[in-house]
Amino acid sequence: MQRRQGRVNAGLLLLLYQISQVGLQNIPSVTLAVLVLNIFLFLNPVRPLHEACISVTEGFYKKNWQRLLLSPIHHVDDWHLYYNMISMLWKGIMLEKKLKSIWFAYIIAVFSVLIGIVYMALEFMLVKILNDPSYEMNCAIGFSGVLFALKVLNNHYNPGRVSNVFGLQISSKYACWVELVAIHLISPGTSFAGHLAGILVGLMYTMGPLKKIMKACAGVFSSFTDPDRPRDYYSGYSDYYRYPDYQYGTLRSYYDYTGGLSEEEQLERAVLNSLNERDFGGATYNNERRPYGFWFPPEHHSEEDMRRQRLRRFERQ
Repeated sequence: MQRRQGRVNAGLLLLLYQISQVGLQNIPSVTLAVLVLNIFLFLNPVRPLHEACISVTEGFYKKNWQRLLLSPIHHVDDWHLYYNMISMLWKGIMLEKKLKSIWFAYIIAVFSVLIGIVYMALEFMLVKILNDPSYEMNCAIGFSGVLFALKVLNNHYNPGRVSNVFGLQISSKYACWVELVAIHLISPGTSFAGHLAGILVGLMYTMGPLKKIMKACAGVFSSFTDPDRPRDYYSGYSDYYRYPDYQYGTLRSYYDYTGGLSEEEQLERAVLNSLNERDFGGATYNNERRPYGFWFPPEHHSEEDMRRQRLRRFERQ
């Protein structure tokens, strides 16, 4: 293992161990790509840290806009990398499955740049409010701002939960704010403005106009879809379908085929039906094709009814 600053990267080793315990096959593609990118750039940084971090002086006055891209994916040391990437691992697994990979990658890219801009705006406000030019030179680096934004999204899509913040049971609605203050008190060297920028960007997405703006910008690409709405797999062909007698009717919606059930409810129904089939010996009834996940055991027929059904089937042949 490579060394950095003259010592073994224990945090990196522990991170790789945690990833191996989860299993690469269990990590969604975009989340895994973010982990790999950050680990690679930790071992092979594009720029020295003082040339990658973002500040008002470097980003705004000197126009080094490339720092908006470099600062989130560089880390000070192996433990900085470890804590950020472990947080990214669990948040990514939950959110990428919810939002789908393309949209999640879009969110990561937009958030990474926008958080740097909001960070500079906050530091600039502190300069004006406190009349302290030193805030212009505060240079932030690391992925934690993006993680705070993702925490806001995760709490938004999973409401009503309770989070453990340093041993305290906090409603997930307020967890990010409590964690913001707690981290700053425990580790004063962390960037309070950088973490706050992440929370504000997350709120701009969940409660403000950011999500609509991102959808509008992504609308020109057909591969981008609304993550909050089920995809209509028939909309790409026509607004109508034809009956055998060539009469036009309105398109059947996605819910006509699912009975209005969510994906989780469909899976639960499929499991229950599988168990029912096992209880009935796995036998089929009347050679009928059953839609997957929505079959209920048929009514019991008398021998005379079954005989009549067989006769009708032979007559149709």
